[in-house]
Amino acid sequence: TRTHTHRQAGRETGGLFEAESSTYSYLLADAGSGEAVLIDPVLETQRVFGLKSAISVHSGASADIMLSEGDTIKFGQQSLTVRETPGHTDGCVTFVTGDQTMAFTGDALLIRGCGRTDFQQGCSKKLYESVHQQIFTLPGHCLIYPAHDYKGQTVSSVDEEKKFNPRLTKSLQEFVKIMDNLNLPKPAKIDIAVPANLVCGLHEV
Repeated sequence: TRTHTHRQAGRETGGLFEAESSTYSYLLADAGSGEAVLIDPVLETQRVFGLKSAISVHSGASADIMLSEGDTIKFGQQSLTVRETPGHTDGCVTFVTGDQTMAFTGDALLIRGCGRTDFQQGCSKKLYESVHQQIFTLPGHCLIYPAHDYKGQTVSSVDEEKKFNPRLTKSLQEFVKIMDNLNLPKPAKIDIAVPANLVCGLHEV
């Protein structure tokens, strides 16, 4: 597991990388209170007891807290706002810091890419609209932290992705055509991951 840290305005942000699934998880902590949130944890490496789980109400999954558009997650003096960004799945959300300097985009927007739309409630049109309406409307300097990267990239920005994302700079029609012709292999561990996601990875805990 690879890690990196960042500190800003009383908020500590740590990134963790799980190599087998190329997944980034993010630990955000309020420096004053010690309260924290963990975004996109990986079951095999981050079983932490005593936490409350949270997931989108549209995911079809169960969790302690069900999240909807505009909900706020508070931790100490810090907060995250929920923006619904379906398209990869119905339950995808983006978490935006209260000062709109960071967005944790999950599987919706990746660095120079996006989540696939060919399984598990995927819809290219929904994903395109989600990114353009919910992420690309954030300030240009807002940093983008995705849930996955396969090339070692760690962070981008709204402005960078609006200019350089090879898929999402296209028209909706072009984007749908690109996504329809990716012909990607079946994701590793998908037969394990989908049932686990439905119970927030707690099926064996």
